[in-house]
Amino acid sequence: MNDKDPSRTLFDGQGVIKFHSEVDRRRFLKYAGMVGVGSTLALTGVACGTDDNGGTAASPGATASPTGAAAKDADVGILNYALTLELLEAEFYRQGLAGNILSGRERELIQPIGQHEQAHVDALTKTIGDVGGTPAEKPEFQFPPGTFTDKAMFLKTASTLEELGVTAYHGQVTKIESPEILGAAASIAGVESRHAAILAALTGGKPFPAPVEASKDMQEVLDAAKPFIKS
Repeated sequence: MNDKDPSRTLFDGQGVIKFHSEVDRRRFLKYAGMVGVGSTLALTGVACGTDDNGGTAASPGATASPTGAAAKDADVGILNYALTLELLEAEFYRQGLAGNILSGRERELIQPIGQHEQAHVDALTKTIGDVGGTPAEKPEFQFPPGTFTDKAMFLKTASTLEELGVTAYHGQVTKIESPEILGAAASIAGVESRHAAILAALTGGKPFPAPVEASKDMQEVLDAAKPFIKS
């Protein structure tokens, strides 16, 4: 993997998501493997465990195309994966804005992004419930020291987080079977792209780095995730 991959520097490689149970952690990893690079978001816990069949929690078999009730379950699982990432982003911006390290135009732009992330949490939670699923429980988030006291660190992290979010949604929409759920995910993906462009501009990056969004296969995703899983 390219050493310049921003996923390697997100939260300085430290674990930030602490799931309430091993089942929750495995479920997240399973859908991370299916969906995309969003799985590089930091996880707190032991190294990837095994499922009930003795395979890894994100085994290649997880990508098989489901039908009927299985398709709905897979769609709900993917949305719960996205919900976990949105919960992380909403909490990240909540704490960042509460820290009062931003002012002027920067705060004017970041404040609505935080509101959008909370709106995404609410929308995904409602969509999951509407199709008969159970929304994922909010994990505990443990951010590295300085994240909300150093403005440059906060903005850089926000930019990387948004870029990874875009890639995660880009991988996600190709896996969803239900038109209803696909519509919800696609509408959020567009807003996430706008967020990424704004943060890139604020941090001196490229607001539109390529004509086509990048994607990664499952093995690349899992390889990228390993540095963020504490053993």
